Parts: sequence; structure tokens; C-alpha cells
Amino acid sequence: MEKLLKYCLSLLGIVVIFSCSEKKPKQEPQVQNKELAVQVYEQGSHLLQGSPESMTRIEKAIALDTTYAEAIRELSVAHLKRGMPHKWKPQFDKAVRHDAKTWQPWRGYLYLMFYRDYKKAIADFNASDTLTPNFIDHPQGHSVDYWRGIAYLGMKDYENSISYWDKHIKKETKDTGEDWVEINAFLYRGIAHYESGDKEQALANFDKVVHYFKQSADAKYYKAKLSLEAGDKKMAASLIEEAMIDYEAGFYNNRDYVEALRQIYWEDLEALKQSILQ
Repeated sequence: MEKLLKYCLSLLGIVVIFSCSEKKPKQEPQVQNKELAVQVYEQGSHLLQGSPESMTRIEKAIALDTTYAEAIRELSVAHLKRGMPHKWKPQFDKAVRHDAKTWQPWRGYLYLMFYRDYKKAIADFNASDTLTPNFIDHPQGHSVDYWRGIAYLGMKDYENSISYWDKHIKKETKDTGEDWVEINAFLYRGIAHYESGDKEQALANFDKVVHYFKQSADAKYYKAKLSLEAGDKKMAASLIEEAMIDYEAGFYNNRDYVEALRQIYWEDLEALKQSILQ
């Protein structure tokens, strides 16, 4: 009887060992939720941004994974574009907490362009330098140096603005050639020089704009102002006419959803034209 008992126990141990070795390891619930969250989020990528269907699907993805920064950020976009900062900011701040490397420079861009909060924008751009020390972040397709150039211009800190434009243009020129530099970099550097009183450098930058992109109401508007200030009314009149033609054709600095910094309007062109004719 004792031998039979030992035999049965040994057989039971072997069965347990084999059953454990053949059993597939389960995924951690958190991993499953992350994968499912991504699946839910991406399945609705075709939906209209901000629509009830899109917002519901994003909320489902976040419920599956409360750390899903991309979905959290996307949920905030509709509130941002509808002018609801009390709903946008807490949501976007969550995205930054869960993925600061990706979303902190983006928050800086939104502070800058949607809310004109230059100090907070610069703080986020500076933080991105610390988060990615060997990489220059490019929120919304432009480097943080580009955006800092705009932010400091908005603050009328021309020295820092020009410094960042110089840095941005120098790197872009080195990487891809001057003819590939975003044309508004020259425009904004020219405006910074113009407002700081350096007319020679201002003109050099506006000439760059026209050289690389023939149609620019902004560059010709500022060149007309410089010509008028220099006493050359004939040149100023010719330039403002060209600027008005370019403007009507849609070649002026503007952005979707928000006003571009130092954006010019038809009334500005008409006012300058009247000053020239006087």
C-alpha cells in the first residue's frame, strides 16, 4: 500500500510538471489593455476630428489605458480648436505627464500660437532641450529654435529672437541648403531687424524672401515701408502694388485657426499705399 501511494504521488507530480510547462504564459492585463487601446484608437482614425463618434472612440481607448498619451492629447484637440482652454489644458497636461519628450514641445507651440503665452511657450521649448539633449524637436514641422524666434519676437526681445533665427537658419542651411530654409524664417528675422532699427539687415532678409519665393505680400510690404522711409516713393509705390497683387493671390503669411504673428491685412496695404501717395 505504501509503495502504491508513493507511485501515485510521483505520477501526480509528473502530470503537474507537464501541464505547467505546456500552459502558455498569460499576457499581463496592462499589456493587453495597451494593445487594445491602440487598436481602438487607430480604428477610428478616419473619423472627423472632434466629432462625437471620434471623441467617444478616444475616450474608450483612454479607459483601456489611462497612460495612453497620444489619445489623451488627441482628446484635447477639439477643445483647443473650439476655444475651450479650461477643457484643453488639463487634458493636454496629462499627455505631457505621460510622455513629456513628445508632447511638451507641442504644448509650447500651442501656448505660442493659440494663446500668445510667450513665456510658457519658451519654458516648454527650453525643457525639450533638456529632455532630448542630442535632438532638436520639431513640433508642427518646425524646430523649437524656429518657434523660439517667433516667441521672442512676440515679446519684442529682438536680440534673442534674432539669435534663434540665426541658429535655426544656420542649421537648416548646413543640413539641406539655404534654398530649403522655411521662407518665413527670413521674413521673421527681417521683421525682428526692422523693429529693432537695423534697416540694412531687415532689407537683406526681405530680399532673401523675394529671391527664393517671388510672390510675398509680406516681404514686399516691408520693403515698401523701407523705401518710403528712405525717401524713394517711386520704388515704394511699385512695391506696394506688387504686394497687393500677391495678397489677392493668397501669397501672404497666415495660418489656419489662428492669426499668424505680425500677420498683415488688406487694410495695412491700403494704409501704406495712401501714405506713399501723400
